[in-house]
Amino acid sequence: QVQLVESGGGLVQAGGSLRLSCAASGGTFSRYAMGWFRQAPGKEREFVAAISWSGGSTYYTDSVKGRFTISRDNAKNTVYLQMNSLKPDDTAVYYCAAGGQPLRTAELYGYWGQGTQVTVSS
Repeated sequence: QVQLVESGGGLVQAGGSLRLSCAASGGTFSRYAMGWFRQAPGKEREFVAAISWSGGSTYYTDSVKGRFTISRDNAKNTVYLQMNSLKPDDTAVYYCAAGGQPLRTAELYGYWGQGTQVTVSS
């Protein structure tokens, strides 16, 4: 059983940056692909980024390409999401998830964190 805890959310002005972290425990972190998803009020949860177990492959939704970077440190059991040039449309609760493959479909991830709020003001 893997437990995931996100941190690093907050309030930032448009154009600013935040770095989200997701710390894993209770399992072999390096065996899992990791994903970041987000959910804005009144909207469905959407894929943001994913990374393979080794960190060698990364995937992004089009709206964050060139602005967000996903990375992981298997020695620290942590995955990160560096978010630059933030926009008000990025406002959402951000969740990390662990699964077998770095996929874009939320239902295919078996473990989820509780989420961290990111608010971008205009």
